[in-house]
Amino acid sequence: MLRGLEHPTPLVEDASVRYVEACGLRMSVIGLGAWQFGSPEWGWGSQFGPAEALAVVERARALGITLIDTAELYGHGESERLLGRALADPAARGSVVLASKVTPTWPTRERVAARCRGSLARLGTDRIDLYQVHWPNPLVPQRSTMAGMRTLQNGGLVGQVGVSNYGLGRWRAAEAALGGPVVSNQVRYSLLARRPERDLLPHAAAAGRVVIAYSPLAQGVLAAKYTADTAPGGVRADNLLFSAENLRRAEPVLEALRELAGAHRATPAQVALAWVVSHPNVVAIPGAKSVAQVEANAAAADLDLAPDELAHLTGAADRFSRELLGSAGAVLGRRLRLTTAWSRPSADDQ
Repeated sequence: MLRGLEHPTPLVEDASVRYVEACGLRMSVIGLGAWQFGSPEWGWGSQFGPAEALAVVERARALGITLIDTAELYGHGESERLLGRALADPAARGSVVLASKVTPTWPTRERVAARCRGSLARLGTDRIDLYQVHWPNPLVPQRSTMAGMRTLQNGGLVGQVGVSNYGLGRWRAAEAALGGPVVSNQVRYSLLARRPERDLLPHAAAAGRVVIAYSPLAQGVLAAKYTADTAPGGVRADNLLFSAENLRRAEPVLEALRELAGAHRATPAQVALAWVVSHPNVVAIPGAKSVAQVEANAAAADLDLAPDELAHLTGAADRFSRELLGSAGAVLGRRLRLTTAWSRPSADDQ
């Protein structure tokens, strides 16, 4: 995938790039997540800025990355504005699947349509290839939200509709309300967050839909470079995976990543990404703050892990999940015992 193009020329499809196709959308298995653009909590303005972000997008295109995902919420619209600059050339815009998300603050038919027009203006385009509902809102009927999406599709402003952070029941209900394919569901998925495997991944593979994995590196834990003393700040400061106890629990997973990275002359992060996109109908959207990061992410698509290597990683991740679940159960048990003790009447009360 690292083809070393020197100029921001329009892309022609390369047989060496792996794609997932669903409902007419053809997406590279490694995309580019754009939450970090315009977001101070990710270091915007202190660690990197517009020049670096524009270079990341240009390099991503040159490497064959076609899926770029943003949201009106990211950087209060700055992420969309930055991508509008990066994709201002029609050839550049035409070379990517541009995805954005509507913030589900009362996502009625009218509001969804209005928010989309705002995103279109910031992105400087007349069409969003994949427009997603960022989170479900149980207070607003899906028929109203999806009526807005259907209006946008009928008007040519949106290509395909997706959702994000939906369970399988809500995903199916959204599709029924739309009266057409809800092509994707963007969810947290990595070696350390595997709930989507229960039903979302099987549904996507069977129905010709796509799971878009955000945080495929567990916000950097799976880069296997952090300790409790060097855990990152910013938006990740509250991520419990960076606690000393959870980093200890994750160590067998991280060691398996290091082992396979050494065998493949790769990095642990690349191995973790390769594991994610080894699943059918799954694409990953890691973020990148630098050209070096996007190059490393893109190269993960070329990493071919053998079945026994995938099983080794999955086994280590299974043990992490069991230990984490056991710890949560123990905490819940202690709380229940304390609650029972507090509610039990004392001898003076009897």
